Amino acid sequence: MDLRVAAYAVITDEAGRLLLPHWSEGTQEGWTMPGGGIDPGEHPADAAVREVLEETGYHVELDGLLGVDSFVFAAERVPAADRPRQALRIVYRAHVTGGELRVEQDGSTDGVAWHTPEEVDALDRVALVDLSRRWAGLIP
Repeated sequence: MDLRVAAYAVITDEAGRLLLPHWSEGTQEGWTMPGGGIDPGEHPADAAVREVLEETGYHVELDGLLGVDSFVFAAERVPAADRPRQALRIVYRAHVTGGELRVEQDGSTDGVAWHTPEEVDALDRVALVDLSRRWAGLIP
């Protein structure tokens, strides 16, 4: 089994909207939390800040750790994989300190937008979105 460790951030604005990038990889897609894989030797907090900048154009400051989740994907759910993968996902709360909203270039995301809670509920989203929202106290 392969192991992928990643760090993500829950970011809301003053209107209560949630920042979400749109993930697209092969035939799979959906709205997800900003974040991604941790580079070898990189601290998870640094990875979360770096990934948010890459995927959204925003500089952020972390406000605290919300939780750690473990999820196992079957091999057929991971593009070009020949065995299952365990995803260890570290989720932080963060706030924007600068930058401008922009779409990632040459990455695994092809869109990014702020969404109201009602809009998030209607989106085709990965399970990490609702888990992160619960940890952040945004939904029961």
